[in-house]
Amino acid sequence: MTRLVILDRDGVINQDSDDYVKSLAEWIPIPGSIEAIARLSRAGFTVVVATNQSGIGRGLFDLDDLEAMHARLNELVLEQGGELSGIFYCPHRPEDACHCRKPAAGLLDAIADEFQLSLQGVPLIGDSLRDLQSGLSHRCTPILVRTGKGASTETRLPSQPEPALQQTAVFDDLAQAVDHLLAHVSGISHE
Repeated sequence: MTRLVILDRDGVINQDSDDYVKSLAEWIPIPGSIEAIARLSRAGFTVVVATNQSGIGRGLFDLDDLEAMHARLNELVLEQGGELSGIFYCPHRPEDACHCRKPAAGLLDAIADEFQLSLQGVPLIGDSLRDLQSGLSHRCTPILVRTGKGASTETRLPSQPEPALQQTAVFDDLAQAVDHLLAHVSGISHE
């Protein structure tokens, strides 16, 4: 059985920027995030990323820049003995009204199709409300990290109309969320 975890990128894996993360030089991992991904992978999880990258649609950077960032992410995870099984991204601007930009479900639809499985109960780790909302149509288990925009998102959770979002588990960062997942799945602490 495939055990899948879906991660947002900016603000979860790497530092976010209101000016967009536009180049490899601006792509800076959050301390502990790369190791956390590798720990999930080594524990038998299939780890994928689902990320909005509207900077492409806005002309702030191009696919080569995005691929360079993702190549570095993959390289760092491999160096830690882990593996990312896929990076799914939406290049569109909000005004493009596409079906893939979170909170729409298109990226998750693509992940479900790629891995041929239901995403019900699959942990989806993000730092924004739209990350968490994107998982509602697939009944993912929302997990919020306080890095990136997460601390401000946390204050908005109690007022959400969706009960699943009101009960979102919240952790300081990806490393802490992964600690929880690994302990919850196996009943013991890892590393």
